[in-house]
Amino acid sequence: MRFRADPSRITGSIAPVVTPFTPDGALDEAGLRGLVRWQLASGSHGVSLGGSTGEPGAQSVAERATAIRAAAEEIGDRVPFLPGTGSAKLDETLELTAIAMDAGADAALIITPYYARPTQEALYQWYATVAREFPDLPLVIYNVPMRTAVDIAPETVGRLFREFDNLVGIKETTKDFEHFSRVLHETGPELLVWSGIELLCLPLLALGGVGFVSAVANLAPAAVAEMYQSWTDGDFERARQLHYRLHPLVDVLFTETNPAPAKWVLAQRGLISSAHVRPPLITPTAAGRTRIEELLSGNEDLLTPFEGVPS
Repeated sequence: MRFRADPSRITGSIAPVVTPFTPDGALDEAGLRGLVRWQLASGSHGVSLGGSTGEPGAQSVAERATAIRAAAEEIGDRVPFLPGTGSAKLDETLELTAIAMDAGADAALIITPYYARPTQEALYQWYATVAREFPDLPLVIYNVPMRTAVDIAPETVGRLFREFDNLVGIKETTKDFEHFSRVLHETGPELLVWSGIELLCLPLLALGGVGFVSAVANLAPAAVAEMYQSWTDGDFERARQLHYRLHPLVDVLFTETNPAPAKWVLAQRGLISSAHVRPPLITPTAAGRTRIEELLSGNEDLLTPFEGVPS
């Protein structure tokens, strides 16, 4: 848990891995462990689990707990582990956060409570409750208004950051780039900010972001990690080149609802045993699969190979 003690080291490309299921829809723990090993072998700077790409809303608390423990075992403190532990229910959020802490997570990613559309004061109280419950665990707000129907305001983020030492960062999954800037202006550069919007990952670094949690890392972990490394090494031209080259893979992810396209590609390549997604999602339609194949054509070199990943 060396990164828990110094969360400022949780930087770079944090891969938000999909949650693989068997063809009949059960949690595929062996498949998940294989994905984590592949991410480590491919150079990802960290691993996340249970964000939107992981279909947390379609899983039981017990399934999410099993996945968190399995991923933690595979990572073994080699890179930061940042699991999503949030839910629309406070009791589930507290339960999953406790499980993640005990499993060795370096920080917990807490989504804004969805569907209820709480006020800013209610959001403050929600995060304050979690922060008080886990004073020794770094916490990261997960702002994804396109899925939750609520947007945590920069002022609320600043208030929480100033009042709780363990509220260390935010994953911003909003296309409002001004929002990124206002959050950092409100808090100062000490707040750790990651982008969850693929095409804003590189631009955020110019504002002071520390990395990204990009679903493209499910298909091209090496290229996504290299984009971050190129930026930090001062090779801005290479970073920009990778940013634009990854555009077709971004379009693959959102051909239909994420993570269905990513899981289909991973299954086609043999990295997971099934492309199964749980309802209300469906596997890509015939038209979607055709579009995915068109986007991948000529860009196969970006897809990170997985031969030789240790079992």
